[in-house]
Amino acid sequence: MLLDDKFEYLLRLGDNALILSQRLSQWCGKGPAFEEDMALTNTALDLIGQARMWLSYAGEVEDRGRDEDALAFLRDAHQFRNLLLLEQPNGDYAVTIARQFYFDTWHCLLLQELNKSADSRIAEIAEKALKEVRYHLRRSSDLVVRLGDGTAESQRRMQAALDDLWMYTGEMLTPDEQDELLAAQNIVPDPAILREPWLQYVGSVLRETKLTMPTGTWMQKGGKLGRHTEHLGYVLAEMQFLQRAYPGAKW
Repeated sequence: MLLDDKFEYLLRLGDNALILSQRLSQWCGKGPAFEEDMALTNTALDLIGQARMWLSYAGEVEDRGRDEDALAFLRDAHQFRNLLLLEQPNGDYAVTIARQFYFDTWHCLLLQELNKSADSRIAEIAEKALKEVRYHLRRSSDLVVRLGDGTAESQRRMQAALDDLWMYTGEMLTPDEQDELLAAQNIVPDPAILREPWLQYVGSVLRETKLTMPTGTWMQKGGKLGRHTEHLGYVLAEMQFLQRAYPGAKW
């Protein structure tokens, strides 16, 4: 059972990076400024690289002959384990940045803990990814401050985005049986230990602006178990089209 749980957890890590990278890729050529266009594209590329590492290891753990490509392109929506937050539409730029900020804060804290994993391969991948994610967090934090302390319109949009996406943040910080089993083996951290640092960091950034911390307590969940919103299907239809239309095709 431990191998099955580890495989599922690795899917969560890989799918988070994969789906968010697809969302960010949709901004390519459409960013609000050239520098932002390039920055989002580079972040997407970083996440693609992380997804490859996590999904490659997941395929090895599963030991059924599925590599990173098979796991990315030949699974259906109910087999994906990404957080619901990450499949939400890009919306305007404030929505994209709010989503990125919430995730980057959690992602950075998680990778810091995974760097201590009893599984040396997980620790190794986490160490590599953390170098990139620290930059992602600095950038998204800075943009939250700039938009939240800018014009009345940018402040309004940023606050609305933070409020609207807040209900998807609880899933990151709430443990389930799989988290608890692997945490007991010192393979992964208990998500509950990330809650206070996450809240503290998010709060510290928002205090630099005219923005306020959302206060809603009802949270969406289900992504980690394969229960997704309708939005994931559209992401996968675009991402998987070529492999589905031309099975086994090679460049």
